[in-house]
Amino acid sequence: MNEPNDAGERADYHVRMQEKRRARESARAQVLVDEFARNAREQGLATTELTARTWKGSGRYNTGVRGWYLRLDRSVGVDPDGRYYTLLVPPRPLARFRGVEVAPSDPPLQVGEGARDGESIALSELLRLRLEAGDDFVT
Repeated sequence: MNEPNDAGERADYHVRMQEKRRARESARAQVLVDEFARNAREQGLATTELTARTWKGSGRYNTGVRGWYLRLDRSVGVDPDGRYYTLLVPPRPLARFRGVEVAPSDPPLQVGEGARDGESIALSELLRLRLEAGDDFVT
């Protein structure tokens, strides 16, 4: 594909290429998440109701989704069908009583990318560590 000539076309081109790259990475990451879910089920790893944390960290909301937390801070989870969830939501009135709906998202190959030093980890490593922890994972 030839690169466009004017600035607007070049910007659009780069956005499209970035989106394609993210889609390819997410497809690779989904394979890892599906394998994790299969292994977790085979190991009999106990699921729990995943809760969502507010961005401010001031509360947790029920989601109605059962699965496994991947991080100790409970910000990321996977359900038994291999759906990946980011469990950070804006504060909402009455959500402590009613809960919140969280939608699955495309998994990244690098979890926490762009976060503070030490908070980013390769998805493959995170999933491996979580399986190794088994039901001893502290939540």
